[in-house]
Formats: sequence, C-alpha cells, structure tokens
Amino acid sequence: MEKKVFIKTFGCQMNEYDTNRMFDIVKKIGFVKTENQENAECYILNTCHIRDKAKEKVYHEIGRVKKIYNKKKKTNFNSSWLCRSG
Repeated sequence: MEKKVFIKTFGCQMNEYDTNRMFDIVKKIGFVKTENQENAECYILNTCHIRDKAKEKVYHEIGRVKKIYNKKKKTNFNSSWLCRSG
C-alpha cells in the first residue's frame, strides 16, 4: 500500500519551490501526493515567516489537520516548515 502525503503551501513562489523539493525528499522514501487530507499519512504545511497573512492561514490549517490527525490511529509525522528569505 502506498503512503500518502498531503502538502499545502502558503506564501510566495519561493515557498512553492521549497514545497516541490520537500516532495522530492518524501517521494524517495515511498510517499505519493494526495489532494485529500483524509487519506494522508503525512502532512506537510509549508509557510512563509515574513508574510503575516500566510502565517495566519497556516495556524488555521494546523487546527483542521489536528482534527483529522486525532481521528486517525497512527500518522507518520506532522511537519510545518518555515521559509524566511531575504
């Protein structure tokens, strides 16, 4: 059975680039992308530290992911990576 990762990006184009690199890493250990949070064993939320709106959005998303995570018996890992360019 394939392991699924849900990745959501907040912020600028650099965050999009970083998200693609993160996926390249988890792909090497057997993960495939899913657009459905309910199906994911792994969640990656990538946000910008500079843009306040992106920070606020990720806090709300963490709350949604936490509800899904609490329903599951086991999740591989939760991760929030911050980009601080400039």
